[in-house]
Amino acid sequence: MKQLSLDALRTLVTVVDVGGFARAGELLGRSQPAISLQLKRLEDQLGRKLFNKVGQRQVINPDGEAVYRQAKSMLAINDDLFRQFEQSSLRGRLRLGIPSEFASTLLPSVVGEFSQLYPDVSLEVTSALSRNLLHDDTRDQFDLILALAPPNQPTKGEVVLEDKLVWVGDKRQALPDSQVSLVLAPHGCVYRSKVIEQLKQQTTAWRITYTNADLYGLIAAIRQGLGVTALARSSVPPELDLIRHRNLPDLGHVNICLFNQDTQHPEVSRTLADYIKGRLAR
Repeated sequence: MKQLSLDALRTLVTVVDVGGFARAGELLGRSQPAISLQLKRLEDQLGRKLFNKVGQRQVINPDGEAVYRQAKSMLAINDDLFRQFEQSSLRGRLRLGIPSEFASTLLPSVVGEFSQLYPDVSLEVTSALSRNLLHDDTRDQFDLILALAPPNQPTKGEVVLEDKLVWVGDKRQALPDSQVSLVLAPHGCVYRSKVIEQLKQQTTAWRITYTNADLYGLIAAIRQGLGVTALARSSVPPELDLIRHRNLPDLGHVNICLFNQDTQHPEVSRTLADYIKGRLAR
């Protein structure tokens, strides 16, 4: 029976995730020709072209997209199995800093499954704005930080996902044409900065009606009809709806980054980082 190489599939996924052969080679410790050869062998094995040349770039095609989706699932199963049988060697305390919106959508699955696999790891979680988590006075309090960063801003963290920024609200609440009412986190929030920056570039009037650093506080205000807000698509909770309206401009993207600090338990920190990356990639 034919068998695909998980190594080749991981190369394909890395190329797509980071947006190029050269960058993937840097991350995987291989030359660009070696990356190209590995993907060519995968194409030969499948009997399909997975990339099309557009100008000087190789762009994934529909067949490649299909393989990419299946490859991510196969790699997730592979990585979960290794984590499961490595659990006995993982122990210690891990301090995780995470924005509140991801604490609401990501942590319920991560904490439950991670704790079952690694019962000897004590996980301490703090939710705050990305700016506060990464501040020089506080970042040393964490072993691992998940935070947001604008795509055009240099970061010392690992970019896990470039996510679409979307408008969210309550579809039962009508959005007036005359003015956009906003429910936002305080100053320093990446979402807030992007929303205000984009709204200032158009003529529609807008105002901030409510400010709260906690996602559940924002959800409560939205349900009371106080306005709309913006979030990374992967962090949108089930209580909120995607909102589209001619007065709501495109917000672009945001980088979701992991900052792995110097820690007494680097293996535990790396393992949780891999676990979070696997969940965000799904």
